[in-house]
Amino acid sequence: MTTKHTVSVLVNNQPGVLQRVSGLFGRRGFNIESITVGESEEIGLSRMVIVTTGDDNTLEQISKQLYKLIDVIKVVDLSSNPMVARELALIKVNAEPIMRPEILGIVETFRAAVVDIGPASLIVQVVGDSDKIDAMVELLRPYGIRELSRTGVTAMIRGSVK
Repeated sequence: MTTKHTVSVLVNNQPGVLQRVSGLFGRRGFNIESITVGESEEIGLSRMVIVTTGDDNTLEQISKQLYKLIDVIKVVDLSSNPMVARELALIKVNAEPIMRPEILGIVETFRAAVVDIGPASLIVQVVGDSDKIDAMVELLRPYGIRELSRTGVTAMIRGSVK
């Protein structure tokens, strides 16, 4: 059964590591739906959070292939555990003054925030799981989305589990 997997990859913070990891996915025919990379809690190491789809066998293959890369320290399937996953989106939407109360109602409902106001547009910041972001984008689409930027998913296992 094909499902969405969220994988955490701890890597040495070296030039070219992102290229080698993403290249591995491409060569093997695995699609990356989203990828975020940043410093980890350990100096000199970065954490990549990759969202991909496939069955359990696909995930096992991805993990084995990642461990063959010299800069990969640890691979964890976050989605096999209870996890917290978040994404951030900035959405620039057409917002003539007469339409702003309606748009602000949507923003409030999603616990989002207006981070910029222009003469005919608003930039809205929303944080949440991917479904929440998707839902807000769909509700704002009729007003005219001028620009959309999403970070991709970042995630951690809940509680004290490492």
